[in-house]
Amino acid sequence: MTRTAVFDPRSATASSQHREVYGRYQRIYTVVEFAAALAFVVGSVLFFFPSQQTPGTWFFLVGSVLFAARPTVRVLRDYHLARIPLPGDATS
Repeated sequence: MTRTAVFDPRSATASSQHREVYGRYQRIYTVVEFAAALAFVVGSVLFFFPSQQTPGTWFFLVGSVLFAARPTVRVLRDYHLARIPLPGDATS
């Protein structure tokens, strides 16, 4: 059974299943990225108020963790895509 290599850009469109998996991970990636940016914006606003610097620091930490999760989502996506057989291959 032939599969694509991990990080092979062709795997995103190799079949309808590949496109579906790619799209699902892309949506997750976008949500993580948006949440990270939002956490940083909220943390930045909170830093304008001395009494809110501790919550602001927590928002920065959460944003940093979310930004660190982005490459993890991409690696998981590419690993998942690489495990899907290519069209026309036997599924034995």
